[in-house]
Amino acid sequence: MYDAPIQDSYDCVVMGGGPGGSATAALVAEAGYSVLLVEREAVPRFHVGESLMPETYWSFERLGVLDKMRDSDFVKKLSVQFVSHSGKESSPFFFEKHDPRENSQTWQVERGAFDQMLFDNAAEKGAQCRDKTRVQSVLFDEDKATGVELGLEDGTTKQVAAKVVVDATGLSALLANRLKLKQEYEHLKKIAVWSYFKDAERDPGPHGGATIILHTKMKDSWFWFIPLRDNITSVGVVGNRDYMLDGRTSPENTFAEELELCEAMQRRLANATQVEKHRVAREFSYTTTKQAGDGWVLVGDAFGFIDPIYSSGVYFALKSGELAADAIVEGLKMEDVSADQLGKWVADYSSGTQWIHKLVDAYYTNEFSFGKFLKMHPQHIGHLTDLLIGRIFHDTAGDIFDEMEPAMAEAVKMSGMDAAAEMPKPETSDDSMSKPSILGRLFGKLFGSK
Repeated sequence: MYDAPIQDSYDCVVMGGGPGGSATAALVAEAGYSVLLVEREAVPRFHVGESLMPETYWSFERLGVLDKMRDSDFVKKLSVQFVSHSGKESSPFFFEKHDPRENSQTWQVERGAFDQMLFDNAAEKGAQCRDKTRVQSVLFDEDKATGVELGLEDGTTKQVAAKVVVDATGLSALLANRLKLKQEYEHLKKIAVWSYFKDAERDPGPHGGATIILHTKMKDSWFWFIPLRDNITSVGVVGNRDYMLDGRTSPENTFAEELELCEAMQRRLANATQVEKHRVAREFSYTTTKQAGDGWVLVGDAFGFIDPIYSSGVYFALKSGELAADAIVEGLKMEDVSADQLGKWVADYSSGTQWIHKLVDAYYTNEFSFGKFLKMHPQHIGHLTDLLIGRIFHDTAGDIFDEMEPAMAEAVKMSGMDAAAEMPKPETSDDSMSKPSILGRLFGKLFGSK
C-alpha cells in the first residue's frame, strides 16, 4: 500500500502519520472506505514524547495492535514519581494498586518504532499510506474542504479530491494555522531541551521503568526522566520560554545550568554517558476555537496541545483519532460530512481533557503542594491516580478539583500575605525613594526563592 499510485479521489484524506492520523486512517479504512494517509517525513521518523498513559491500552485494543505492544520489548511503565524542588522524592504511584487489571500498566516507547507500527497498521487495515509526501494546501469550495494538493517525492504535485480531510499534522497544525483557529495559553509558553543518556541510574524492580518528574531548586523548570530500551534514558528540561532563552548561550548551556539546580537528576546521571546531541522544542500550549467544519476535522496536537508533563499527548491523539473516525464513518454512511456531524464528538472529548489542563495548572502553581493537599484530603489519592492514568472520560473525573481549586487559591493567597508581612516598612516618606527599594525586596521574596 506504500507504492501504489495515488488516486484522484478518496473518501478520506488524512494529513499526518503520527498516532492520531494513523488511528483515524486505520478505523475509517477498516469500515470499508477509501483512505489516503500522507506523512511529509520518511517513516520511521524521529519524534519526542516517549511516555504513554495507561489508558492507551483501550486504543491499542481497538486498533488491533495490543498483541504487538505486549510482544514488543518496549520498557514497561508501571508507575510515576515526582521529586520536589528540595529533592524530596514522593512514593511511586503504582497504577496497579489503583486497578490491578492489565490495562493499568503501559509502556515507554521510542516514537520512531512506535509510530511506524501504527502507520503500518493503518496500511494493514486498508489505508493507502505514503510517506515523504507533503500537503501543499487544503482545497476548499467556499467553506467546505474538498481535497488536498500534494507535493510528491519526485517533485511533482497532484490534486486529490476527498469527501473528508483530517488534519493530524501535529504542532504544524496546518488547517488551524490557515484558518486562524489557534489560541495560545500565554502562561504555558515553554521551551524543552533534551537528550539521551546510556546507563543512567534506575531504581531496581518494578519501579525501574517509571517516568520521573523532577523540579529544580527554584521551581523555574522541571526535568523528565523516561527509561527506554537498551538502557537508554530520555532526559529533558522544560521551563518558561523567556527563562530558558534569556542570557543562555546554547541548548547545551541551558541543560547544564538547569542540571546544576537538580541534585536528584545529577545523581541519576552521575555515571551516564550522553549518546545524542541536545535537541530543542517549542512547547507552546494552545487550543483551537473550532475543531471541525464542512468536510474537515482536527485530531491530536492539531486539535490542541497541552504541556507534556503528564504524558497525555499520545493518548489524546489516539482517543481523538478514534472519536473522529467514528464520526467520519457515520457521516460517510449518511452522506453527511457537515461540521456538526464531523465534530459531534468534540464536546464530550473536551469535557474530559479539561481535567488534564487543570492538573497542569496545579503543577505550575508553585505555591500549591500536591503532598500537603493529599495529606489533608486522602480520599482524593484515587482520583489523582485516575488522572495520571488518563481515566478522564466519565462523570466524576473532575471531582478532585472541587477541593483542589479552593486549596490552590488559598495557597496563592497565603503566599502573598506572607510576602507582604515580610516586606520592610519604608524609612522615608519620599515615595520616589521608598518604592523601588520595597518593590525590589518584595520581588526578591516572591521570585528569588519559592
